[in-house]
Amino acid sequence: MPGLLRGVARTAVISGTATAVSNRVSRRQAGRWAQQEEQHTTQQAPSAPPPPAAAPMDAKISQLQQLGQLRDQGVLTGEEFEAQKRRILEF
Repeated sequence: MPGLLRGVARTAVISGTATAVSNRVSRRQAGRWAQQEEQHTTQQAPSAPPPPAAAPMDAKISQLQQLGQLRDQGVLTGEEFEAQKRRILEF
């Protein structure tokens, strides 16, 4: 009977050690995979597109002059002219 107890105890120690080592390896691998995934996503993350450049003042003035001409020719009403003017000046 003492030989049986010794065998069971030995098996328990070996099993416990194997479980501890296995858990440690699993945690280490999970940490490495998380690091690799983080590096992979930061390398592939698209950079934010640059904000659209504001139209130069000369272009806005030119558009407003064209709108004024269309209004003078009767193509645009006063309300349409004002709405378009606000749209141009907002950008």
